[in-house]
Amino acid sequence: MKAVVVMQPGGLEQLQVAEMPAPEPGPGGVVIDVAYCGLNWADRMIRLGTYPHPFKYPVIPGLEVSGVVRSVGAGVTRVKPGDRVAGFHEKGGGYAEQCRVDQDWVIPVPDWMDFQTAAAFPVQALTAWHMLHTVGHLKPGQWVLIHAIGGGVGLNCTQLAVHAGAHVLGTVGTPGKQALPLQYGAAQVLLNGSEDFVAAALAHTGGRGVDLLIDSLGAATLDRSFDAVRKLGHIISIGEAEGLPYQNIRERLLPRSQTFTRLHVGHIDPKGQDWADGLADVMAGLHGGWLNVPVQKVYRLDQAAEMHAHIESRQLSGKLLLEVLGG
Repeated sequence: MKAVVVMQPGGLEQLQVAEMPAPEPGPGGVVIDVAYCGLNWADRMIRLGTYPHPFKYPVIPGLEVSGVVRSVGAGVTRVKPGDRVAGFHEKGGGYAEQCRVDQDWVIPVPDWMDFQTAAAFPVQALTAWHMLHTVGHLKPGQWVLIHAIGGGVGLNCTQLAVHAGAHVLGTVGTPGKQALPLQYGAAQVLLNGSEDFVAAALAHTGGRGVDLLIDSLGAATLDRSFDAVRKLGHIISIGEAEGLPYQNIRERLLPRSQTFTRLHVGHIDPKGQDWADGLADVMAGLHGGWLNVPVQKVYRLDQAAEMHAHIESRQLSGKLLLEVLGG
């Protein structure tokens, strides 16, 4: 089968199309003929060798796919060959004509959903839902501050938080990316680096601070973020686009008795009630039209390097997809 392979960590030149052995389902496994694969910032980190969850190289990136079940292994009862599905695989494999996914991480795709949407929502929408609800225990009327609100996870967080009755503030790093989060209901979106998000958070909350803060940037932005969060408030980290967090998290939490989580959606139990609740709410939002996963551009398999260059440009406001077999 054709696949995009990273032979060793490095730059865009490491994304090479190659012939690779087709995967076997094995016990409990499902092999999917991949229609589309969604791009996530994690794919870039995998390519660079900076992803916090270790990989062995060579590796095929791609954590989320959509397509049709090709074959199933022993013990698989949830799906059968020919079914339309989406899938999440935390060890990658999606930049390929076929991808193996454990049956617990396979999501049936209803008739009303197209394959592009099916590849665009699993990682970002479900990460957003679990940050807000499983970890953040968000309540109506609370305030949420979302860094990188104009990116994929940020846009999902905005819509899900507003739908839950919360108030949303956000920051973006590039002028012009304020438009979509404001359209989706954010109260204010600030330009990080030239506008003071701490002052804005305190102003909107009467000096108290936001209840929940979501950060994918790390480094200096995360360090300042503790000042924007109330006593007993919570900070959730899902990335380090600006660099690793400073080694002072304990000291930053102490003044307000705050709590801190570094979330990986792969740690949510796919057999548990939290996963079922999140999937049901996200699917309802997609079907009902109050949750949107805008696809900004679709790339071919041989354009994977261009796709990575696009996400690195920080000009993205939506989702990028890799088209493999289409459909």
